[in-house]
Amino acid sequence: MSSEVNKDWQVEVFYDGECPLCLREIKLLRRFDRKDRIRFTDIADPSFSPSSFGMTMKDFMDEIQGRLPNGEWITGVEVFRRLYAAVGLKPVVALTRLPGISHGLELGYRVFARNRLRLTGRCDDRTCKVN
Repeated sequence: MSSEVNKDWQVEVFYDGECPLCLREIKLLRRFDRKDRIRFTDIADPSFSPSSFGMTMKDFMDEIQGRLPNGEWITGVEVFRRLYAAVGLKPVVALTRLPGISHGLELGYRVFARNRLRLTGRCDDRTCKVN
């Protein structure tokens, strides 16, 4: 479920291990994370309990969640910024904070998050509504 090899982690990411696009991103991050700065927690793992974090599975499925070592929760694009900064790509992350780029990324992520199940072929009447 979660990798706790290094006590010097900088961000924990809660990802959907059943999402092919999400897994592609996580595999890339694992490859770049040579210093074990990221904790990876798969919310699709049967042992994952959202209530142990004071949240529901819907909270975790609606938008990517991250947690910092001090317990602060982050969501959406900010999670990706922290993940990529943790693996040494701070100059790239700085570009994502520029006003026009930042707003575009936020909008693009919101559209993706709302349609993630549809885009990854995991829709059914229960999980997908017209957005």
